[in-house]
Amino acid sequence: MTTETFRIFAVALAMTAPIAAAGAAVIYLIRGMSLRANMVAIILVPLAATFTAIFGVSGFMFTDDSSRVVAVLAAVALVTAPLALLLGQLQAKRTVWERQMREQERAAEHSRRELIAWVSHDLRTPLADIKALAEALSDQVVTSPEEIAEFAREIDTNTIRLSQMVDDLFEMSRINSGAMTLELEPVDVREVVDEVTTALGGAARRAGISLGVTAPADPVVATASSSALSRVLTNLVVNAIAHTGRGGAVDLVVADLGTTVSIAVDDDGSGIPDEDLPRIFEVAYRGTTSRTPANAEGLPVGSGMGLAIARGLIDAHAGEIVATNTERGSRFEVLLPHTPDARRPGGRPATEPSARRGT
Repeated sequence: MTTETFRIFAVALAMTAPIAAAGAAVIYLIRGMSLRANMVAIILVPLAATFTAIFGVSGFMFTDDSSRVVAVLAAVALVTAPLALLLGQLQAKRTVWERQMREQERAAEHSRRELIAWVSHDLRTPLADIKALAEALSDQVVTSPEEIAEFAREIDTNTIRLSQMVDDLFEMSRINSGAMTLELEPVDVREVVDEVTTALGGAARRAGISLGVTAPADPVVATASSSALSRVLTNLVVNAIAHTGRGGAVDLVVADLGTTVSIAVDDDGSGIPDEDLPRIFEVAYRGTTSRTPANAEGLPVGSGMGLAIARGLIDAHAGEIVATNTERGSRFEVLLPHTPDARRPGGRPATEPSARRGT
């Protein structure tokens, strides 16, 4: 290395070191700002250091060569600064997305652990009952035909409960894996509501609960799967009946909101604690009080996953399901996309709702 080369190297190093240190300090100070600002700073600091070094080596005088270098650096800055902004924005979005994905994965893993612990606990109860009843029958602890028939009914009930739990687990597996495909078509939701209330009318009467429907006189057509929607409404009505005391009422209200169709299930229960509302549709979440429908008064047995399955099925419809508290109790409202050009004859909104009250 010649003396002149060494001198140029030393001057360049002496000129760039303070700029690099100042740039590092600036980057440190703006570390809490947006990622785009940090990217621009990272690009501009080396350019500023390069210009300072060249300016120092030239004896702090602007020559023709200095002008050409400045022009080149300015052109580089004009190209790289916007690129840094774009890359910073893309990286920021990716960082946010990765953080959200990690949070979702942690939440899903926590939910899966809760589900495994919860299902393993709930599976033991009917299995223990079946085992105890079967042993009693095998040991001839009961001998009268009436008692034997009662034990047989209990075994059958617990078997149905286990079967329902397995079916619900399979349904949740399909929902969570994204393997569920629904055949969506124009459906008059009033007909699905009538089918559900007819099927559950007996259970409501045995529970001493009035089951009613309020719906427009004209068809209310949504883009849906009738079987999936029936499952959703059945889960919601069973849940409402299970949490409504004798003498109360459960009402289904169908409404045409223009771009969407609303189906609300209102009950006279005690409502949902505020701390439970954000998580009421999560798998295996029980909250401060169990949300598993009680197997009493002839209600269909369930696994306690009814609300989670309902949300999964409505999500598959590109719809929405919302739980709120009302003055009388709680409301679960399903919102589904309206079928285009299939609202009702003439496209007129219904003005005269028809009401029907069951007992």
